[in-house]
Amino acid sequence: MHTRTATAAAAVLALTLAGCTTDDTPTVDGTPSTAKYTASSTASVLTPEQRASAAASAGLPPLPDPAARSAYIAGLTAIDPDIVHDRPDAMVYRGRNQCRSIKDGQSHERLLATTNYRFTSPDKPNGFGTDTAARILAVVKKHLCPDF
Repeated sequence: MHTRTATAAAAVLALTLAGCTTDDTPTVDGTPSTAKYTASSTASVLTPEQRASAAASAGLPPLPDPAARSAYIAGLTAIDPDIVHDRPDAMVYRGRNQCRSIKDGQSHERLLATTNYRFTSPDKPNGFGTDTAARILAVVKKHLCPDF
């Protein structure tokens, strides 16, 4: 049992390392867009299956298929194009993290607060406000974590 826990912890750490970038925005699959680390970093040795397993262990939903991803980005853009702000990978990453908060059983008020905190843009560094956060949360639930 301790070996499984250690393996899961190592995989989550590797995912965390894979998410490190110079602009703090990992790509959807967890690989850095502009890496601070060399190609010999821990993240480069994980298979896609290991990354998916680590993500599931961390409470994240699987990566959306292309149709779900497209519908999710379109839903956010319909609310306000500034939400996506030419960073769709970052929005998928943030949405999957929001799914983890949903799965953790946070109250609706707390979910609105975390949505507003996670979904920002250069023009709205403090979020889009509670009403828009509620709409973003609905899009996240519908397209990224409908089973939560």
